[in-house]
Amino acid sequence: MKTTELRKMTAEELNTELVELKEQLFKIRFQHATNQLDNPMELKTVRREIARVKTILREMELAEINEQEDIV
Repeated sequence: MKTTELRKMTAEELNTELVELKEQLFKIRFQHATNQLDNPMELKTVRREIARVKTILREMELAEINEQEDIV
């Protein structure tokens, strides 16, 4: 999923996406350990996708904190 698509999602949707990606990473790691993984690049792709989601969640969190500080 592209970053622009992720930024349009709510925090709740992003958390759901994060859980799904972590489950997918677990399955891919298991396949890799049992030599059943066809494309090892999937590991890298999913890890980066998880990082993207976490980064966007953190940006949202910081934006919310900044808004609260501006009000006070």
